[in-house]
Amino acid sequence: MASAILRRTGSSALNSVAAGGFRASSRSYAKAAVGTDLVSAAPGVSLQKARSWDEGVSSNFSTSPLKDVFKGKKVVIFGLPGAFTGVCSKQHVPSYKNNIDKFKAKGVDSVICVSVNDPYVMNGWAEKLQAKDAIEFYGDFDGRFHKSLELDKDLTAALLGHRSERWSAFVEDGKVKILNVEEAPSEFKVSGGDHILGQI
Repeated sequence: MASAILRRTGSSALNSVAAGGFRASSRSYAKAAVGTDLVSAAPGVSLQKARSWDEGVSSNFSTSPLKDVFKGKKVVIFGLPGAFTGVCSKQHVPSYKNNIDKFKAKGVDSVICVSVNDPYVMNGWAEKLQAKDAIEFYGDFDGRFHKSLELDKDLTAALLGHRSERWSAFVEDGKVKILNVEEAPSEFKVSGGDHILGQI
């Protein structure tokens, strides 16, 4: 396995918004790091699997505890600022969808996309991208998952409110083995599918 990469940079406020993305400088973080047990780092936190509203009602609005998502599995997970936004739709998700067979060949059990959105928006977006069969989409509707890992990001200047950094990780049995975080949410240099595929 290639050596893990963790990108960390200095703190600064959001300074401008670029067309098709989010132009921002990043801050120092994070609670999440190589070796972090995600279940322990975010106690009591659950994610919400992408679904239609009717499916949400019929499931009694069930959620997925992190231990069910990660424990006993090899998981590639990537987080992004928002569904239906530029870089996220045109580059980030496709970079994983187009490499799904290569991830499976490396023994990855699931590839997960998570965003600070509700599960119904995530479902509509996954269907629009025709990616639901390859990637598991989860909402982090209240941002607790990203806040617990200190991977949250204020993107109010882009009219998005509190969202997340753009990042990716390889997680084995709940423990982070590889973590990549972009220096700004508008960038797409280290969080894509091709990049982490070469690290596993």
